[in-house]
Amino acid sequence: MDLTVIKVGGSLAAEPQKLRALFQKLCVLSKEYKLVVVPGGAEFADTVRDMDKRFGLSNVASHRMAVLAMDQYGLLLADLVPDSVAVWGVGDVNSIELGKLPIFLPSQLIFKEDPLENSWDVTSDSIALYLAARLGAKRVLFVTDVDGVFTSNPKVDKKAQLIQKLTAADLSELGRTSVDKAFPKLLQQYRIDCYVLNGHHPTRVEAVMKNKKTICTLISSS
Repeated sequence: MDLTVIKVGGSLAAEPQKLRALFQKLCVLSKEYKLVVVPGGAEFADTVRDMDKRFGLSNVASHRMAVLAMDQYGLLLADLVPDSVAVWGVGDVNSIELGKLPIFLPSQLIFKEDPLENSWDVTSDSIALYLAARLGAKRVLFVTDVDGVFTSNPKVDKKAQLIQKLTAADLSELGRTSVDKAFPKLLQQYRIDCYVLNGHHPTRVEAVMKNKKTICTLISSS
């Protein structure tokens, strides 16, 4: 059975009821599909950014602290979701039975392998993509608080238009988007199809899993 990585953005933690509704849907889907959740950094990563600005941390220190922020958000999610289990390693994911939702805590693997640039250009987006490649995932769903990738920031520009489909090369030309700066180049390397969609509408996640049309952005690897 093909594996799908679900990267749950930290922005969704701002609305606990909607976050719980999303995970209720994911738990239902986990009974039919092989899923693994990769957490964002949420407010834990924001704290690291603030500390970095205050103390001028080294790239290595701030990168590792931000990865630990993902662990903290992951532990929060695992505590909220009865049918979930926190996992630390690639092998652990394969041992989880269908119907249980694994939440991957990335620090042990990332600290050991150190596969990505240590900078703020690499966030949980690129880490999720790397983990998807290590796990042999078929696709990655980036579940956040916006409907997908837009021509400009939809939170400040009412004329921003949703882009339904683009390539990794297209993403590079857009500049700042809903994924980090390192992501487009990594996507060209790993060649995994990615979807960006709004976690406030859990049925959209289900639609992507069932290969049905929905509101989202498909970022193809080619």
